[in-house]
Amino acid sequence: MVASIYNCNVIELTKIHNRAGNITPVHGEFDIPFSIRRVYYLYDVPGGETRGGHAHKELHQLIIAASGSFDVILDDGKNKRTFTLNRPNYGLYVCPKIWRDLSNFSSGAVLLVLASERYSEADYIREYSEFLEFSNG
Repeated sequence: MVASIYNCNVIELTKIHNRAGNITPVHGEFDIPFSIRRVYYLYDVPGGETRGGHAHKELHQLIIAASGSFDVILDDGKNKRTFTLNRPNYGLYVCPKIWRDLSNFSSGAVLLVLASERYSEADYIREYSEFLEFSNG
């Protein structure tokens, strides 16, 4: 399958309403199209900072705004698309071979990532020129 930003989409997750506080469960291979092997989150991102700036060769991710808001800019080497995430029961599915930049973090934003694999530096593409060669090759 050719990697395309059009293979990446926002997934509405179940929201269980409770007057004492809502809950959103996420089940790998049921609510999202992959098994969850790693969970991590970004927080205390200073105003004006950007994160991301890389692509993954094999990793699938679901990016969630657990708190606050931020933008995710996806790039497949030909097209770009920006998603604003600001609700904790919506996640952005990002397939492999897609460059991502994260920006416009609100104060107190928490970015939660559910990932298909454990951390592997070998899976990262950190230079945009290398990404363009990889995505066109």
